Amino acid sequence: MEVYSACVVPASAPVPAEAPIAPATGHHALLVQRLGLVPYQPTWDLQERLLADTLAIKAANRQAEATGQPAQPTPNYLLFCQHPPTYTLGKSGKPEHLLLDETALAAHGATFHRINRGGDITFHGPGQLVAYPLLDLENFRPDIHWYLRALEEAVIQTLAEYGLRAGRIAGLTGVWLGWEAGAANPRKICAMGVRCSRWVTLHGLALNVNTDLSYFSYIVPCGITDKAVTSLQAELGHPVAIEDVQERLLAHLQTQLAS
Repeated sequence: MEVYSACVVPASAPVPAEAPIAPATGHHALLVQRLGLVPYQPTWDLQERLLADTLAIKAANRQAEATGQPAQPTPNYLLFCQHPPTYTLGKSGKPEHLLLDETALAAHGATFHRINRGGDITFHGPGQLVAYPLLDLENFRPDIHWYLRALEEAVIQTLAEYGLRAGRIAGLTGVWLGWEAGAANPRKICAMGVRCSRWVTLHGLALNVNTDLSYFSYIVPCGITDKAVTSLQAELGHPVAIEDVQERLLAHLQTQLAS
């Protein structure tokens, strides 16, 4: 079980998957679930169930290959959602980077979860587009660094459609504005944190669209003290339809994962 930091991811029953998005056949097919605004814990539970199902298929495939039987294709899921105000702390994070106690958390209507991704602390909330790809990278490319760069590039290309020139900062995985060397005001617009088990990914990315950025003032985001956090709304000066961002991001994720 490996965790990788890029901070550096409704009802208790699983939501039925939609029809695969093109490419609709082959190992690159994505089963997309648009969950809307959902609590964090049930969504994490859903991810864990989908992960367990995929790992079970992979285990059965190893046994089948040993006896000369055909392997069963593994699915690739992509969950889109938003969460109520939620702070999550990764395995390598520092609890002191949450600046609220339990009483203050409740006063701000927020919850706190320690989770098994990489990275430090981050915030999820309404107006933030969260994407959880549960992919078998052996269907694509078994290379975690390629995967992280593909997620980043999909976000960079999505932001370009809104006229924003986003990029990367060396040593700080994620997507930034003001990322160029010597820029006076670097600010993160998309955080990432993933886990990978037997090449199956978990957790993912959080892109600030119309997020209430005041919630970030109650943490040390990703443990970084000298850089700001921003959103599409803050940069453009007006709200943006999150459903539009979601579909644009989906298209760019498909392109990057197929490359």
